Amino acid sequence: MAAPQGKPAPKDPRPCSIADTLALVGEKYSLLVLREVCLGNHRFDQLVRNIGAPRDVLATRLRRLVDAGILTRRTYSEHPQRFEYRPTQAGLELEPVLWTLKEWGDRHLHADNHPMVLEHSCGNELVATVACSACGGTVRHGDLTAHPQVPGWTVKGPAA
Repeated sequence: MAAPQGKPAPKDPRPCSIADTLALVGEKYSLLVLREVCLGNHRFDQLVRNIGAPRDVLATRLRRLVDAGILTRRTYSEHPQRFEYRPTQAGLELEPVLWTLKEWGDRHLHADNHPMVLEHSCGNELVATVACSACGGTVRHGDLTAHPQVPGWTVKGPAA
């Protein structure tokens, strides 16, 4: 029996941009591909070496990222035919997500020895934070109030 129009069925998950994004990039190797292309490593052999993914798995992830419009594929050699991968604007917009994940890992997994340091153009080490685009303030958990926009959903879940 279908749920009434506008009401979620009892087992339908919450409509969510996070879930939809994770469906595209939520797999380990996909995020590591993004890391590498954002660091300037664009060729398949570089990606295999730096990520450590099996070649077939990496090829599948690259195809998926290209199909999703996150990467573009360009020929850099005709004989043999070889390609490089570059981030699209959508791919570049995911870069802050990577640096925020890196910051969390530096704090909670590698507090004594960061595997990589990113230097900002100001000359200082980047410490990634999330800031409000309106006021510029650093965003903290207690500063946020959720307002579900999908009919039939509340913060707690489906409306009764």
